[in-house]
Amino acid sequence: MKLFDSHAHLDDEKFQEDRELIIQQIKEAGVTNFISAGYSLEGSKKAVELANKYDFIYATAGISPNDIPQTEEELWKMLDEIKKIAKQNKKVVAIGEIGLDYYWNKNNKALQKQVFMKQIEMANTFNLPIVIHTREAVMDTLEILKKNEVICKGVFHCCPLNYELVKEALKLGFYISFAGPVTFKNSKNADEIIGFVPFERMLIETDSPYLSPEPLRGKRNDPRNVKYIAQKIADARNITLEEVAEFTYENAKRIFHIN
Repeated sequence: MKLFDSHAHLDDEKFQEDRELIIQQIKEAGVTNFISAGYSLEGSKKAVELANKYDFIYATAGISPNDIPQTEEELWKMLDEIKKIAKQNKKVVAIGEIGLDYYWNKNNKALQKQVFMKQIEMANTFNLPIVIHTREAVMDTLEILKKNEVICKGVFHCCPLNYELVKEALKLGFYISFAGPVTFKNSKNADEIIGFVPFERMLIETDSPYLSPEPLRGKRNDPRNVKYIAQKIADARNITLEEVAEFTYENAKRIFHIN
């Protein structure tokens, strides 16, 4: 059985003490591949370092809406650096995570939109998909995607369980990535959303070290736990864990252009 964790943050400081050990255990646990997702300039650099060190790890590079610097001068320098990283590293398989977040940041909405669109342009320049973070910004996220074509499409990472968002995202050609929250006991519409997404558009992720799935909620998360998200999908769709592993693995390879 092959498992592909499409979004993890192994560069995070929570792995500082035992990162090498955990990566070895991830491989031994049957996780065939995972993507170390960038979210800031520093995070993107570290993601690429990991990807270049281990053949089964890939990386994304981007500036998330929660990592936009204080000054615009610093921001544009960062975006130039992200562009260089994406251009120079073959293990970078997407621009991300990028998008909008009005939960943590309500005072810079216009700048968030501008940065999102700039990074869509970057993705198009390099023929890369995008990895989207959206929180309490559904309508603005969709409006930008409808007005700014994303040539290689992309993924709604840790996709909010919002029916309208998922419906419109699928119409636009995007993939839906499910994470730990679909396993939470208070996630009332998880089965409905899982049932709505076609198998060929599903991905699974951990968003490590955050959002540990049940039964590990509250503990540090890592890609070994992606099997719990796969099992939740299997249960919701009345299919086997092996079937979910197979089609999400192939979907990840396809959207991220991994041979």
